[in-house]
Amino acid sequence: MLHDTIAAISTAIGEAAISVVRVSGPQALSVAQTVFQAAKPLTELKPRQAYLVNALDSDGGRLDQGLLLLFRAPASYTGEDVVEFHGHGGLLVTQKLLESLLAAGARSAEPGEFTQRAFLNGKMDLTQAEAVMDLIHAQSTLALKAAHEQLGGAIGKEAAALREELLPVLAHVEAYIDFPEEDISPDTGAALVAKMDLVLARTRRLIDTSEQGRILRHGARTVICGEPNVGKSSLLNLLLGFERAIVSPTAGTTRDTIEEIIQVHGIPLRLVDTAGLRASTDDIERVGIERTQRELERADLILEVVDGSLPPASSQRVALPPEVESRRILILNKADQGQHPGWKDGVALSCLDNTGVEALRDAIRAVIMSAGTLQADHPIAINARHKACFDRIAIQVQAARTALMDGAAPEYVALDLREALQSLGEVVGIVDVEQILDVIFSSFCIGK
Repeated sequence: MLHDTIAAISTAIGEAAISVVRVSGPQALSVAQTVFQAAKPLTELKPRQAYLVNALDSDGGRLDQGLLLLFRAPASYTGEDVVEFHGHGGLLVTQKLLESLLAAGARSAEPGEFTQRAFLNGKMDLTQAEAVMDLIHAQSTLALKAAHEQLGGAIGKEAAALREELLPVLAHVEAYIDFPEEDISPDTGAALVAKMDLVLARTRRLIDTSEQGRILRHGARTVICGEPNVGKSSLLNLLLGFERAIVSPTAGTTRDTIEEIIQVHGIPLRLVDTAGLRASTDDIERVGIERTQRELERADLILEVVDGSLPPASSQRVALPPEVESRRILILNKADQGQHPGWKDGVALSCLDNTGVEALRDAIRAVIMSAGTLQADHPIAINARHKACFDRIAIQVQAARTALMDGAAPEYVALDLREALQSLGEVVGIVDVEQILDVIFSSFCIGK
């Protein structure tokens, strides 16, 4: 694939002030020379400087006028010769320009192919390539920070450090394989076990960040629940800042779950407004209530709304298992009507006059942070693929440690250690991972 020259529109399709079209590959300059008309040949232009050029169609007619930038290999995003044209952001003119580049000898880039080439050409490791999409999709300041850390190589550095710890252990074990008459002395064995314990501890710390990574990438699943007509949909609209759900005094208006994403103190929340919990004979409403129960079971945070102006005895509280009780925040809505003295705990809120919103935001942050799932100062948040690799590493190193402690043949210890090193290679992409690459880069947008 690296022998091809590829082209793609790198900005979103639609009308905008500007658009960017990219060309990368061994023939990038010759393809661009056919399409872009500059004051002198492109080979004589200085890299990383903007030049005013005309963009031509396949018949030589002028399509657009804009700025051309050259990036010569290997000092480019992909590590190849790259040409970028910044032109007017019209849908038709941009599409015609891409067609002109394809007619000049380039082929249309596959999703994520520019970043895939950057990886294959050694411009970044696999975790950094994945961080590119994390950066694009970041929906909160904490997610953005984590993506920047990963793009800077934080996970790759951790994997390299683990590799540096395991390689000497494997070297020692393989030395005893080469000299079978020598037994591993107790002191040497203890030193090897200590190194493996260090690797296990660091690996498990990385695995523990997977939940943080899930929340940063997809949002903490936050279920708004309570009886009908207590203000659940009003709370959703208040947090969103616009009317997303229908608000009506008629009980049972919300019959299905509604999802939206917001940011609270840098934390992404996937808000789920649910049907009111009550006994119902309406088949549709009953299905909605069943969905509410399922949402509660998998929630990271539960916002239970009650009418705070009524006595607690009149409210039917949501029953939760003990293990998720710490994720509940009780919201005493309708504070504008006065709070009943029977309520001792909870966040007083009025969806009508917007009072208590900041107190609720603070409570949300406190609950999520106290659970230990999110750590604002933690530089690493691994994704599901990383976790699968690190899970295997922990299992393989533990197996090697057990074999060594049990006095097994060094060949068995070495086999487990080699498999652990191979799994470490999969994290950053230094082994044959063609299938992994196809899965990762297929989720990218065209032109990235």
